[in-house]
Amino acid sequence: MRAITYDQHGEAGELLRLSEQPPPTAPPTGQVRVRVLSRPVHPGDLAGVQGFPGAPQQPFAMPRIPGLKGMGVVESVGEGVQALRPGQRVAFFPVPAAWSELVTAPADLVVPVPEGVSDETAALMLVNPITLLTLLRAVEDAQHGQAGPVVQTAAGSSVGRLVGAAALRHDIPLVNLVRSAAGAQILRQRFPGLPTISTADADWRTQVRDATGGRGAQVVLDAVGGSLTGELAGLLDDGGTLITYGQLGSGSTPLESLALTPRALTVRGVSIGRWMTRTPEERAEDVAFAARLAATAPELFEVAACYDLADFAKAVDHVRRPGKSGTVLLTSPAS
Repeated sequence: MRAITYDQHGEAGELLRLSEQPPPTAPPTGQVRVRVLSRPVHPGDLAGVQGFPGAPQQPFAMPRIPGLKGMGVVESVGEGVQALRPGQRVAFFPVPAAWSELVTAPADLVVPVPEGVSDETAALMLVNPITLLTLLRAVEDAQHGQAGPVVQTAAGSSVGRLVGAAALRHDIPLVNLVRSAAGAQILRQRFPGLPTISTADADWRTQVRDATGGRGAQVVLDAVGGSLTGELAGLLDDGGTLITYGQLGSGSTPLESLALTPRALTVRGVSIGRWMTRTPEERAEDVAFAARLAATAPELFEVAACYDLADFAKAVDHVRRPGKSGTVLLTSPAS
């Protein structure tokens, strides 16, 4: 089978390669084998290839395959699997090695795709809504029962648009930040009820202050990080919380420059990777929400472009393209 592999941590554009790998064996008890048709390429996938700061740079004992999510068709099921059948369209998360043509996954991490949901939407059906729910819970925890203004960066991203839709539905006083005037105009058309500000404007900080009623934000949801972190902390009201869940930006901000102690600020990291710590019942509720959202609001699952596995380098470049709208998918044929 075809797969995208890498041999050590480092720059994804330099290390990833297309290779032939042996297909997985027949699925064991409680697991299923899925032929993967489509999988999203998120910045987090590329960060996994890069490795965390300080990660060892020596070659791995065995090549690794990126990716944790996607959709496909069940090829075979192991003993004891009753809710899934061969030929069924499914989505999966979190299942390692999604950037290959075949994966073997625990049955409880594989979800039937609702009828009428496209393959492209199905590829995003789990990861994006679960990320949304994770962020909304973090915001609720930070508010301590007293709702206040929320600012989010990367508001034009796939997850950012989900947050925007949820804010309108739940009356969250959200202020959207994007990087360009053109992006701001597009988002204003999509969400006319939400203030949208471009950080390319010289007075964007003043605009945010005005949009939050002059007192600053209670919570900032940040997918950018880097050198923008200090600016975002400055947008918080005293006692506010900066929730970071991505690293799209460059540069860095010294922690001591954020005046955490005198302003009683909180910085909290949130990762969808922690989703498996929820109980099976809680995860089932999240999955049901994700399936309903995919079936009823497919317009919220925008796809930027689709690339065959062999064109992974183009897909990686597209993910990093300024002003990208939607999620890039890597695809492979059904047989």
